[in-house]
Amino acid sequence: MADESHQVEQDEIEQLLRQAQEGMAAAGPPPSAAAPPAPAAAPPAAAKPKPAAASTDNSISQDDIELLLRKAEMALASVDEPVNMMPAGIQTFKFNEFAGAPPTAEAATLELMRDVQLDLTIELGRTHMHLEEILKLRQGTVVPLDKLAGDPADIYVNGRLIARGEVLVLNDNFCVRVAELIVGESACA
Repeated sequence: MADESHQVEQDEIEQLLRQAQEGMAAAGPPPSAAAPPAPAAAPPAAAKPKPAAASTDNSISQDDIELLLRKAEMALASVDEPVNMMPAGIQTFKFNEFAGAPPTAEAATLELMRDVQLDLTIELGRTHMHLEEILKLRQGTVVPLDKLAGDPADIYVNGRLIARGEVLVLNDNFCVRVAELIVGESACA
């Protein structure tokens, strides 16, 4: 990089540009015999920007403007350049080719499903109630459902209807005996 004498701070650049705009507005159009711009290779060593605090008048030299323009062009050009130098010990990441695993020849068993958690819901029936009716619920209140006695109960797994069955009592516990398995499109009910 260039030494510190050629470094221009952002505040200085903004102030120099403001002064240039004010100077151009006050001076009018530039003379036609202006000096041709220097090549954009590197800033000359003699062209140092004037410190912003030392400037007492509103004029800015052509050298300062050219220096700022060259620095801006170099900054823009450096954005498009690929980064070739990497710090020591750092490499670019390379993706491996991923391939699918071949299918196993073993038969699928229920052992594969051993630790899969499922939410099983048995629905005896449904009802619609207003908020005031829910607030009136007390111990012993009877809530009528939309199904008749003897109608099959719906069995849902993870919110999907998979079967219907009849409710039984076995050893003082409620049970459901599966009477019908629901497959295909009718399971989305």
